[in-house]
Amino acid sequence: GINRAAAATGEVKGSYLNITAATMEEVYKRADYAKQVGSVIVMIDLVMGYTAIQSAAIWARENDMLLHLHRAGNSTYARQKNHGINFRVICKWMRMSGVDHIHAGTVVGKLEGDPLMIKGFYDVLRKTTLDVNLPYGIFFEMSWASLRKCMPVASGG
Repeated sequence: GINRAAAATGEVKGSYLNITAATMEEVYKRADYAKQVGSVIVMIDLVMGYTAIQSAAIWARENDMLLHLHRAGNSTYARQKNHGINFRVICKWMRMSGVDHIHAGTVVGKLEGDPLMIKGFYDVLRKTTLDVNLPYGIFFEMSWASLRKCMPVASGG
């Protein structure tokens, strides 16, 4: 698979094994398998829920691995203009949950958005302090103190 692709192209290749499952017991089994086969990053879907994501983040820390958050299911509540949860809030929750990186959108593709708003998502994930910046969607000052940063991943499908 990956080793063959890397050899054929001369490029570094990798994969994120998705550990999303119906139970945390199965999540941990999948995560252990990913570690056994040499993965350094595991992926979990947003639809797992915040407690499961935080539990997976703790497991990743304890096992020297990174946790990538996939936004599966995000559009069901983030794309609705009249109600729902803005992705900026999800960025904050995921940073607090201990996720290492997350699909944070781009200005093109299926996770497209206004360039300034996307920059605001990236800033929420990466900066230690934020000042009010209305074009970026930052409505109040925020201090993250020593809370770990989360790396936004450009994606678009």
